[in-house]
Amino acid sequence: MENPGEGFSQFDISKEEKDKLVAEVIRYILFKTHQSSGCPIKREELSQLVTKNYRHRLLPAYIINQAKEKLSSTFGYELRELQRSRPSSANQSRLSQQSGIDAKSYVIISQLPAEVYKKYVEDVNTSHMTGFTFVVVSIVQLAGGKIAEDNLWHHLKRMGLHESDGNHPVLGNVKQALEMLVQQRYLQKDKVSSPEGSTLFYELAERALEGTVSGRIKQYITQIVKKDSATVDIS
Repeated sequence: MENPGEGFSQFDISKEEKDKLVAEVIRYILFKTHQSSGCPIKREELSQLVTKNYRHRLLPAYIINQAKEKLSSTFGYELRELQRSRPSSANQSRLSQQSGIDAKSYVIISQLPAEVYKKYVEDVNTSHMTGFTFVVVSIVQLAGGKIAEDNLWHHLKRMGLHESDGNHPVLGNVKQALEMLVQQRYLQKDKVSSPEGSTLFYELAERALEGTVSGRIKQYITQIVKKDSATVDIS
């Protein structure tokens, strides 16, 4: 087991300096998560909190890892790293080889049991977005992970959600609610050009593709339709 001071002594900083940096990163993560409605936080943002006063190139990674441990042990959150996914139409392009190291980002996930989280933590004022996220991600997943914008709105309209509705009684501006799912990295946009013109697609992004989320969505879909989700065709 690592002795106290052994980990950060290589960076020529005191324990007090280390603790202060860890606390600053944790505060930033919690505040930014609340402020941005759970949008991923870029690794670069967290690194800059450290490098603004310290120049050791390995220090940001160490401080982020320390913050990760503290978030788990003290706050009950997992700091989960996401690797930004690219639209499928770009997978074969040269751009897909240029994603860069700082394409990584982080989100915090509660480690509390679902029933405890729902009873003591869940904000009923934001639960409508959880339901909206589930519906939209399910539609895209059933369509094979990618769906044309017009087709997505066709299915949402069947549930009373219209693109032009800027004053929905629950979601407010419906188009902005959909855009929030892009910012939160449940979805990503992919504009595909053809001789007939350009078509905008919505495609599952890294948060919707993450194993536990994807598995839970598939389980719920199967329960709802009472059959294998693969046999459901909404394309």
